[in-house]
Amino acid sequence: MPRFEPFAGLRYAADIDLDAVIAPPFDVVSPEERVALSARHPANAIHVELPEDANGMGRDRYQQAAWLLRRWQEDGVLDLEDGPAFYGYRMRYRDDLDRHRQTTGVLGALGLSPPGEGEVIPHEQTMPKDKADRLELLRACRTNTSPVWGLSLARGLTPHIPPGDGASVTCTDDQGVVHELWPITDPGAVQAISATVGSDALVIADGHHRFATALAYRDERREANGDAPGAYDLVMALVVELAEDQLSVRPIHRVISGLPAGFDVAAALSEHFEVVPGHPGDERLPVRMEKEQALALVTAKGASLLRPRPGTEAAADQPVDASRAAVALATLPPHHLTYQPSWHRALLAVEKGEAQAALLLRPASVEVIASVARRRGLMPPKTTFFHPKPRTGLVFRPVPG
Repeated sequence: MPRFEPFAGLRYAADIDLDAVIAPPFDVVSPEERVALSARHPANAIHVELPEDANGMGRDRYQQAAWLLRRWQEDGVLDLEDGPAFYGYRMRYRDDLDRHRQTTGVLGALGLSPPGEGEVIPHEQTMPKDKADRLELLRACRTNTSPVWGLSLARGLTPHIPPGDGASVTCTDDQGVVHELWPITDPGAVQAISATVGSDALVIADGHHRFATALAYRDERREANGDAPGAYDLVMALVVELAEDQLSVRPIHRVISGLPAGFDVAAALSEHFEVVPGHPGDERLPVRMEKEQALALVTAKGASLLRPRPGTEAAADQPVDASRAAVALATLPPHHLTYQPSWHRALLAVEKGEAQAALLLRPASVEVIASVARRRGLMPPKTTFFHPKPRTGLVFRPVPG
C-alpha cells in the first residue's frame, strides 16, 4: 500500500510576502507569465522551478537553481523546519458556476514504485514529454520544487486533517485562489494520516512526469549508494481524498487544424455522433451539453451538439468523452490536434481562424475516475484538468543523498 510520510520542509521566512513568491507548477507557465513572475520578486519560486542560465556567472540553468536555493537559505529567505511534518493544504476558490468551493489535502512524502508494482497508479495515459529537464533539475537541486498531486481512494482522509489554527500561512494567486498551508506535527494526526493514505490505492491526478522523473532519480541514487534507502525513495505529493466535495474536474477540449480546405467536420463526425446543429456558441453551451448528454462541435458555421451513437460508446475504451472523441478523431484525415482546458479559448481559436474546429468535451466525474482506477484502467491522454493547481513555493522538500 502507498507509503506516505512527513518531511522537514524548506519554507519562506515569515517576513517574505508569499503573494510575491509563489508560482504555478512549471508545466502550466507560459513564457510571458514566467517573465512577469521573475520580475515580481528576486526570490520568486519560478527562479528554481523554471530556472534560466546565469549569464556571465558560468552556471547553467540547473546549477543556477541549486545556487539560488543555497543562497536563499544562507540569506534567511528560506528556513528549514526543525523536524518532519505533514502540511495541511487548502485551496479556496469559485468554480465555473460561481460557487464557493475548497479543496483540502495533505502535503507529504509519497513512496515511489514502478508502474504496475505498487498501489500508486496513473489515471490516464501520458503523452511523450522530455523528462530530461526535470531530471537535471532534481540532480542539481536535490529538492522537490513542486508536488505530484495524488487522489486517495481511501475514505475518511479529510476528517483526519487538523485545522491550521494560528500556524497557517495564506496567499492569493493571480486567479484569485486563496492558498493556505500549515504544519501538522501532532503524533496522533500524523499516524492517522499516514495510515489512512496507506490503507488503499492512490491515483496520480497530476504530475505523472514528475513521478516518473523522481523514480528515475531514485534508481540512480540507489545504484550510486549500493542500493541503500534514502529520501530519494519518495517524492513530495499533495494527497486529496477522491471525493466529489474535494475536487473540481474540468475537461480538456480538442482543437483541430490542418484538415483539407473545405473539409466538412460535422459530416465526417456524423458516423459516430448524432449531429444536432443550430446551437449558439455562448455561455449556455456547456449547460446544454450536460443536459443533453452530448459533446459539442464548433466550426465557422456555428455550434452543434454531438450525441454519441451506440457504436461509438461500444468502441470507447473508457466511459468518458475523451475516449468517445478519440474513436471519432481517428477516422479523420491527417490533422493537427491541440489541447485546451478553456472552452472560451478553444472557441476563440476557431473564431480567429487559427483552427478549423473545436471539439468540446464534458468533464469526467469523480465516480468514473474512481471506477476506472479501481479497474486499473487508463483514460486517454489529456482527459482531466484538475482545478485549481497547487502553488509552487509554499514548501520545498529537500532530497539529500
